[in-house]
Amino acid sequence: MAETSAQRALAVSLSALTDTELGRLFDERQISPSSTWRDMFDAAEALLEPASVARGLPALSRDEAEALVDAVDGEAAAGRVRADLASRALVDDAGVPFPTVADAVREARPDGLAEPRTAAREPGASESAASVAAASEAAFTNAASVADVLLQTLGSPLGRIGSGSLGATERRRLVDAGAVETPADADLLVGLAASVGLLGSNDRAWLVSPAGREWLKLPTLERWQQTAVALRDALPRAYRSENGGWIPLHLWAGATPFDPEAPERAALWTERLIRWGLTDAAGRITPWAQPLAEGGDVDTSALRELLPPEVDRVYLQNDLTAIAPGPLAPHLDVRLRSMATRESRAQASSYRFSAATIGAAITAGETADSLREFLSGISLTGLPQPLAYVIERTAAEHGRVRVMTEATSSLTRVVTDDETLLRSMEIDQSLRSIALTRTDDALESHVSADVVFWALTDAHYPAVAVDEQGRPRALERARLATEQTPGADADETYAPLIARLRAGAEDSDAAWLERELDQAVRARAVIDVTVRLPDGTARVFRLEATGLGGGRLRGRDRGADVERTLPLSHIDGVAPVA
Repeated sequence: MAETSAQRALAVSLSALTDTELGRLFDERQISPSSTWRDMFDAAEALLEPASVARGLPALSRDEAEALVDAVDGEAAAGRVRADLASRALVDDAGVPFPTVADAVREARPDGLAEPRTAAREPGASESAASVAAASEAAFTNAASVADVLLQTLGSPLGRIGSGSLGATERRRLVDAGAVETPADADLLVGLAASVGLLGSNDRAWLVSPAGREWLKLPTLERWQQTAVALRDALPRAYRSENGGWIPLHLWAGATPFDPEAPERAALWTERLIRWGLTDAAGRITPWAQPLAEGGDVDTSALRELLPPEVDRVYLQNDLTAIAPGPLAPHLDVRLRSMATRESRAQASSYRFSAATIGAAITAGETADSLREFLSGISLTGLPQPLAYVIERTAAEHGRVRVMTEATSSLTRVVTDDETLLRSMEIDQSLRSIALTRTDDALESHVSADVVFWALTDAHYPAVAVDEQGRPRALERARLATEQTPGADADETYAPLIARLRAGAEDSDAAWLERELDQAVRARAVIDVTVRLPDGTARVFRLEATGLGGGRLRGRDRGADVERTLPLSHIDGVAPVA
């Protein structure tokens, strides 16, 4: 019954944890939020299974791993480390490992724990002018690359393969679009963006998060600063220092001794910090990141001086191109790229307009007036006549097919003055999914106006969505990931499960008694059952447990050699017979 005693001890310990601690524990053990556990005893039983224990060991820091190994060798964990291990369902309140935990530790005991640690260095700042300049360039370049990745993802989600990483086609798409230089860069920057909450995922794709879309509107330095802090806060717990910063990078590979992938994980996080300019290529902390490494905020003033100044004007040319004489302010770059194709990205970027790009901007909600106003406002050369002509012609063309919702019938109506277009849409097989039906002067559909509009747009019809007054309205096509804050409290995810477990613990003694008796029946075990008699006295029966049901225990009395049936409500205790 040692196993059941461990389960009961852990169940009591779990009941004393906060919701936040329970959520973190369940998250580390990869527990499904839809688990059917009824009470803390169910949770304890599952958490003590060898497979679950094995999932919990890799998250342990070196201090915790050393203390757990010592506890398995007979030296019970103590102090803060004991509390940490207890909150991770690895030791009991006395610091003694549970049996299945001890077995798992013996099996997976890492090499080198008995060896002295490498002396920890204080994080040193990078002082070489060349390394500082290279780090600032990395910060600027990769901030721009992440922005490009997000813009590409807004246009079309990035597909994921079964392992969760990018597919080869998506890596190539990002390379061909100029967002990254190599497929390896695509994996690295998508992972970085996901770790700080700029990207979220569903089962099959990476999507831009609401936070990521807002991030795109920020100036470059604010983009970098926000991500730098989030990147530090997203570091694995074992890499963090007590002051809120991070321990020296050379200790990361050994920071999680039970994790077989520790070196690869450490290398990945090191590379992320290097790419974001928080350390130089040698792992030395950059001047602006020194406060961040010590648990404070970044020193943006030190980096600002090294970043190239942003411009807010472009040269519009007669060949339908725009040239930015320096890095264009991000909010202007994002909007300009909604109406033009970026042809090159460097200190001086170039953009090209066409009827297709102007049409896409109008589809997204721009008008001829808004396009002229924006381009005239940022142009150092006015609005060239060829560009003005393309805007006027494309805007006129896009107004030919209007999509609206009929107020009285709630049907979607597709209206145009061009009879040829109307007939073409009526018989177009690519539009079968929206089931357009001809009326006297229009087409109607039971499908929503937004779906009809995007179907027509994808089929290259000059459609515009309008409201009841006939005014153009902007439609948002980009699918966004569910709002999720990096490092958000796992107790929110597990709140329903935690609430059910706490409710099931209200009559914990009765639940535990029934659990013990059920296990005894399954094992046909011999047990001593203490029964409270009507006169208030207690009597112990030694039974071979044979059945449990209807609120009664059945078993063969070893002393009297008779079958007995005992009400569970009268049983005060159960003890195994050695």
